[in-house]
Amino acid sequence: MKIFKKLTIFSLLFMLICLTACDNTNKTTSDKDNTQTKTATLEEVNVVLDWYPNAVHTFIYDAVDKGYYEKEGLKVNIVFPANVNDGITLTAAGKAQIGVYYPHDAIQARADQNVPIKIIGSIVQSPLNIVLSLQDKNITSPKDFVGKTIGYGGTVLSEEMIKSMMKNQGVDYKDTKFLDVGFDLMSSMTTNKVDATIGCLVNHEVPQMEEEGFKLNYFTVDQYGVPSFPELVFLASDDMLKNKKDVLEKFLRASKKGFDDMKKSPDETLKILLNNQNKENFPLSEAVEKKSMATLLPVMENEKANFLSINKEDIQKTIDWMKSEGIIKNDIKVEDVVQELSYRSE
Repeated sequence: MKIFKKLTIFSLLFMLICLTACDNTNKTTSDKDNTQTKTATLEEVNVVLDWYPNAVHTFIYDAVDKGYYEKEGLKVNIVFPANVNDGITLTAAGKAQIGVYYPHDAIQARADQNVPIKIIGSIVQSPLNIVLSLQDKNITSPKDFVGKTIGYGGTVLSEEMIKSMMKNQGVDYKDTKFLDVGFDLMSSMTTNKVDATIGCLVNHEVPQMEEEGFKLNYFTVDQYGVPSFPELVFLASDDMLKNKKDVLEKFLRASKKGFDDMKKSPDETLKILLNNQNKENFPLSEAVEKKSMATLLPVMENEKANFLSINKEDIQKTIDWMKSEGIIKNDIKVEDVVQELSYRSE
């Protein structure tokens, strides 16, 4: 009897294990199929960044991490630029659906090469671009550029901004030297190759150099006659705007949710960014990125402008300034380079 009971119990246990295993197998297969089906139904959106991940991109990584894009039916792939102007070229060519880049470059591309791209949202509402110098150079305004060497990163725009600021202050720029230092904006100052640079950003290079112990002077370029402008913008091609405007609107709506998280929980979202940093090419300092986020939040949205809104007046003034300074040859209007979309939550 005891042997029979043991055999009966063993048989029942064996059957239960088999049934559970079958059920788990079915669930695993079913879950896998559901995941594959879900992924297959998502619209792929390639977003090419202006640079490697840093604090200004936090809202994008948060929206990916929290599934906001997926809820809009999108699978967002974040692409790092291989070339400096990929934000424009890949987007215009349709290899990326959205690009992160700078408005002046978008204006120039549209005006003089008729590149089929438009601004669809402002990421940062006002300039981060600064003239930066070590404190012992005593450069506190454009008047102090006379007789100095100013470094810049390979763009005519930077040189024209310096000249424009000096004209605004009534000083001659002929005695000012310009040196293309490429990406070596910080090291060119610390090694005394130049007296100051234009092109560093107040949210990144300033906290980075201060963390390294340098004392600095700096001012934003719009303080002396250069029209205010959004520092970074989202770009989309004319083709996307014509044929898949709804995809762009879904992307902006989900991005706005990511930014809302960034405002409410900066420390939490910063951790998401740090988990997605590109350590090989652009390792991040948590302390620097925390200071960067504190600088960014008030200029990504303020009482005058919501996140992603586009100040058309600023864009038109920038177009007019670029034409007057000879940076662009052809006349264009703000409507030629800007298209506003709906990104409000449904």
